Amino acid sequence: MLDTPKANRLHIAIFGRRNAGKSSLINAITGQEIALVSDYAGTTTDPVYKAMELLPIGPVVIIDTAGIDDEGEVGELRVKKTKEVLDKTDLALLVFSAENTDLSMEKEWYSLLKERKIPTIGVVNKIDVKDLDVEELKKDFDLPFVKVSAKAKINIGKLKEAIQQYAPEDYERKTILGDVVKPKDLVVLVAPQDIQAPKGRLILPQVQVIRDILDNDALALTVKDSELTDILSALNRKPDLVITDSQVFEKVNRMLDKDVPLTSFSILMARYKGELKILIEGAKAIDTLKDGDKVLIAEACTHHPLEGDIGREKLPNWLRQRTGADLDITVNAGVDFPEDLTQYKLIIHCGACMFNRKQMMTRIIRAREQNVPITNYGVAIAYMNGILDRVTGMLI
Repeated sequence: MLDTPKANRLHIAIFGRRNAGKSSLINAITGQEIALVSDYAGTTTDPVYKAMELLPIGPVVIIDTAGIDDEGEVGELRVKKTKEVLDKTDLALLVFSAENTDLSMEKEWYSLLKERKIPTIGVVNKIDVKDLDVEELKKDFDLPFVKVSAKAKINIGKLKEAIQQYAPEDYERKTILGDVVKPKDLVVLVAPQDIQAPKGRLILPQVQVIRDILDNDALALTVKDSELTDILSALNRKPDLVITDSQVFEKVNRMLDKDVPLTSFSILMARYKGELKILIEGAKAIDTLKDGDKVLIAEACTHHPLEGDIGREKLPNWLRQRTGADLDITVNAGVDFPEDLTQYKLIIHCGACMFNRKQMMTRIIRAREQNVPITNYGVAIAYMNGILDRVTGMLI
């Protein structure tokens, strides 16, 4: 893995009317012909994501969207897809065309961005054709504005400076466990290599945790669960921390002395991508489930499920064994997430390693607003094994 994962990049989304010059603006900012440009309105249909290095900011994902004024049945679907981009937007560029004087659509989207508390920069484009009075715009839009011409490459440097200035510093947590481990701490990672493990590589949370351990000058030692006893016997001291795959929590917990701190990759992701305290509280709803209750199991990525899949087989079986109830369990994979969550008594989410923090927090906030408990794989499994306090205590 040579590049920063998309989920760990600042997500910059560009919103505006058709033919406001959004795609041209992307090309001007990046200095590359990334987005298709045409005089024909509506060239961009679905959101387009481009991961890149944007100096001096660093790794970013730039999202080009369909026009906010798209029309017709298909146009409404495009606008719906554009609105879904708000869930993962860390910083928005709201593009005003100097050729357009009707600002009703821009006002609507400004309200949406403001409601979501998304940092936003107003970009007045096409000033080589016609200018707009920014002071007049500020009467309706409480935004920092930059006037540019994407086509003539005017003030693109100023726009980059504004992006750097207004990009949120907390778009992701600075470390996964750097506040937990100290330099020279010995961290043992338990990574089962079963049928679910990708051939020839580790899964993304394992890679990220190992890198974070190294970045914090601690010692990382990775083993399979079948070799954990051997490595513990070979060490001349107890590990300062053991991090395991949640699926073998019960086994690893039995193998460790009670004074050895234990957690899981999924729980670390729960804290890194979301709010661990909320997810811990959500796990307690497991014991309130009864016959007929609906449970949503949500996964950030789509993959071909194999035998023993955690979301489709293991978690449903563990839930039914724990509750003794005939539960109605639905698995939802990918970027789509129900708007109406009120039909569910519990949501259990994966570690969300493929999401940026904004996207996971949006889901948590939506569940909270609709009074639906939400937890994650590792937290739920720890709760059902009676070790939740042990594996989360050091992290909250």
